[in-house]
Amino acid sequence: MCPPSTNTGPSAEQPDETILAQLDSLVPDTPLSKAILRHVVSALPLSIVHHSLRVYLFANWLAHKEASPLADGHLLFAACVGHDLGASHLHNATSERFEVEGADTTVALLREHHRDLTETDAHDVWVAIALHTSPHIAERITPLARLVRLAVLIDFRPLSRQSHHAVDYGREIEIKLPRLDIEKILADAVVHQAVQNPLKAPPASWPNALYKSHLENPDWTGVNKGF
Repeated sequence: MCPPSTNTGPSAEQPDETILAQLDSLVPDTPLSKAILRHVVSALPLSIVHHSLRVYLFANWLAHKEASPLADGHLLFAACVGHDLGASHLHNATSERFEVEGADTTVALLREHHRDLTETDAHDVWVAIALHTSPHIAERITPLARLVRLAVLIDFRPLSRQSHHAVDYGREIEIKLPRLDIEKILADAVVHQAVQNPLKAPPASWPNALYKSHLENPDWTGVNKGF
């Protein structure tokens, strides 16, 4: 069972309708997917929105290559597109690290918009998001977590993109979804939360690596060296 959310529930500002229209063709044509995208666009900077959608496209591409039953499914879309929701100021209400905040929020969104969601499916989505920065664990704990983790690596690491033969596909989707300094913007968002509340960067976590790097060189203005 996934842990109960300590958030008060999904809340959002009004999304930019122009951005939603531009991204519409990249999203599965279902009410659930549209609702999740609307929330993500309302909650996150465009750079992180683009990254989240690229992660979905890479994960779905891998799922098709592997003939996975998760291909084109709403769980894969939700886990990928919601995996960084915890980096939003709208979902920063507790001392939980951003991965856990994102997992709680995405499962709450699924429960709000998908009344037939099973506890097993909710747990799988929660685990995939909560562990997406946990190397060697996410790749093996569930098929959904593996796809999300590999897709994140493909988006951020050229060697991963090469090893999965996704270089050409990556160029194709980056035309539609430019990177927009994602490495700096995502790291800065996570560090900003940790500066406000160091408990959000517990030892041996990815947020902690970013936070320690910031503390060691607080005047650095480039991409966080712990990224």
